[in-house]
Amino acid sequence: MAKIRPFAAIRPRPSLAAQVSALPYDVVSREDAWLQAKDNPLSFFHISRPDIHFPSSKENHWQEIHKKGREVFFRLLAEGSLYQDEKPYYYLYRLTMGKHSQTGLVALANCQEYLDNIIKKHELTRQEKEDDRTWHIKILEAQTGPAFLIYKSDGQLNRLFHKIQTTPPEIDFIANDGVRHSSWTITDADIIEKITEYFSKIPALYIADGHHRIAAANRIYKEWRGLGGSAWFLSVIFPHDQVQILPYNRVVTDLNGLTPQLFLDALRNVFEIHDSGRAIPRLKHEICMYFQWKWRTLKFKSDLIDSSNPINDLDVHLLQKHVLKPILGIDDPRTSKRIAFVGGIKGPKELERLVDIGQFTCAFSLKHVSVDDLIHIADSGEVMPPKSTWFEPKLRDGLFSYQLWKPTLP
Repeated sequence: MAKIRPFAAIRPRPSLAAQVSALPYDVVSREDAWLQAKDNPLSFFHISRPDIHFPSSKENHWQEIHKKGREVFFRLLAEGSLYQDEKPYYYLYRLTMGKHSQTGLVALANCQEYLDNIIKKHELTRQEKEDDRTWHIKILEAQTGPAFLIYKSDGQLNRLFHKIQTTPPEIDFIANDGVRHSSWTITDADIIEKITEYFSKIPALYIADGHHRIAAANRIYKEWRGLGGSAWFLSVIFPHDQVQILPYNRVVTDLNGLTPQLFLDALRNVFEIHDSGRAIPRLKHEICMYFQWKWRTLKFKSDLIDSSNPINDLDVHLLQKHVLKPILGIDDPRTSKRIAFVGGIKGPKELERLVDIGQFTCAFSLKHVSVDDLIHIADSGEVMPPKSTWFEPKLRDGLFSYQLWKPTLP
């Protein structure tokens, strides 16, 4: 059952929350993080992406880099831009993007439950990204960016969280990307106990985003043998019916030596192809391809679809199995430099632009993976292909941090 607990969060002063908070460290490039932080000494990128203070040749020197992040973290605490709550609390965190709104509980989730698969994963992690976040946690002695978890929606929790949101939020701002971020602190001991009890009856939690953060936290948990607060990790936990998944689209650099005509001929063995002009698929098992300055709709032939297996039924898997690997020669999309991934938030115009300027040869626009697909795959113990899901809106780093123990400062 889902074990969670409250904690004494390190937070920005409400009047400074917009300046402090930053997008997740891994959704922006080093250059973009530097541009956003260079004129803002409060930006959390100075902590979550301290590599912006070093030449790119230093990027694998994690220990030296994250010491800079620690320096900034404790400077902001010392000057009062960040402060720590005196007691353990839960917090509500609402994100609003256009007409979409989702509210999650900010809480600590349990590392052992991750190892026991009560907290279920759906993707593999990469060693170098785990190494980076492990050093980040170890040197700061804190977790500064929450993992994004989901649970199967519960009516009692929904009603309780709705009631809390009828009061004015403590933090409320609109970020420069147009997303509104609002939070409430839950201080009532009876409500805190009730929330913990409700979650103890939920059989499983699911990782939506943040696999590397959680894997790094679990490395620390095992290395420190649970000492301090290392048996827990920072998370925001949302009901499954509120979260929004956008597609993760693909662009490829070349046709693997094929002429355009031979490429299209090879695709006809896999798809029914229509010159639809549509850039966004309407149905599952449809893909829209931008190639030679026009959009085509590609519909997988029925004999290639195996709906008995949740992985084999995913369009990202079918595209890799029948097109990217055998036709375009991209064996491992995790490591190949001939493929790139574009989050669905950027829309089809970005795919067109990347092809039209000659940076890529063709683009594939996919239908998003559903939340039900994600839960089904995680429950089955399966792993999705890399870059299958793009959750939007993104949680902001810096609004809640979790200190593992009180450090000894110089």
